[in-house]
Amino acid sequence: MLENTFDELLKWVVSSDRRQILMESMRGRDIVKAADVAHETWRSTQNISRAMKELEGRGLMECLTPEKSTWKKYILTDVGERVLAKMEEMNF
Repeated sequence: MLENTFDELLKWVVSSDRRQILMESMRGRDIVKAADVAHETWRSTQNISRAMKELEGRGLMECLTPEKSTWKKYILTDVGERVLAKMEEMNF
């Protein structure tokens, strides 16, 4: 994870619709794929894939299938879980 405080990560997530939508889509789920989130949220798969890569780069998500080029599966890290919990607490 980059040198970010928890509050900075939270602000970074909610400052982008695609990141916020992706985090919200993780509620009640353990694993997500970009195509599934895109379909459910009326976003493009590329838009959601980009958000996944952004969150992965900040240590909020982890790819379970990095060897695949498509249909990758992602989970939230412990930090990602904490950010999601804080978003829920703040009614995002």
